[in-house]
Amino acid sequence: MTELTAGTPTVEDIRDEYTAMTRRKKVYGGILLILFVVMMAAGFRTADSRNAGSFFDGWHRILDYPSEVLSEAWEKIAEMPANLVTFFPALVETLNIAAAATLAGTILGTFLALMSTRGMAYWPSLIPLFRRISDVFRAVPEIVIALVLIFILGGGPVPAMIAIAIHTAGALGKLFSEVNENASLKPVEGLQSVGANWSQRMYLGVIPQVGPNYVSYALLRFEINIRASAILGFVGAGGLGYELRNAMSWGQGRYDEAAAIFILLFVTIVVVDQLSGYLRDRLTHGSEKGASA
Repeated sequence: MTELTAGTPTVEDIRDEYTAMTRRKKVYGGILLILFVVMMAAGFRTADSRNAGSFFDGWHRILDYPSEVLSEAWEKIAEMPANLVTFFPALVETLNIAAAATLAGTILGTFLALMSTRGMAYWPSLIPLFRRISDVFRAVPEIVIALVLIFILGGGPVPAMIAIAIHTAGALGKLFSEVNENASLKPVEGLQSVGANWSQRMYLGVIPQVGPNYVSYALLRFEINIRASAILGFVGAGGLGYELRNAMSWGQGRYDEAAAIFILLFVTIVVVDQLSGYLRDRLTHGSEKGASA
């Protein structure tokens, strides 16, 4: 009995090993934190030295531009309703870009997710390829894709929609594939045993399980795409961003228009955020509440 228990660690040995491991973890964490702070400080100094003016010399003027916009908007407050009506079509165009891009990106992202999930892929040997495609779509910023497409197709909402859809497909492809990993494969195996083809197995065995999470992530992405479509307007992709760039470039005299555009964009994002948050809550928790009732 003594020979069998001779190599077994005691409680004191386990406690000492755990204490040493915890100490090493704290040391490594401290070293990483120090390296992160040093790199951030060095990067800030490099960027500040290459800037036209020093950050510390101009930080006290950071509120000058917003104050000019607000003061001019207040002086022309009577024209605010007319400005809101004038730029409302641009808001509709921005929403159309975001909605079309989200729909196209969701469809493509669903395909990439199914093709890159073990047990669901139509071509299992090509799973790494579809995962890399998703990574590439997700890695390239929308503005880079939009600039390339604007050079090819010209300015307008179409390049913005395609650019946002590509990035959305990569992002949702990753999120959807993680959702797929938690789905049960038993319905898929049961459908396969009765002769169902791949599309039937996915439509009947997988989508009912992951559908609420898919829609939840798609709604979240729709919020992000509204902001992205507004930003892409600054490079000539249309929508509110394009009108905002023109108003800001003109300078004093049109700051009231810039304020109206900011108000439209802010209200839209808040409303969409509240609605999508409500819908996501209903999708993810509504079935659970119904089952418990």
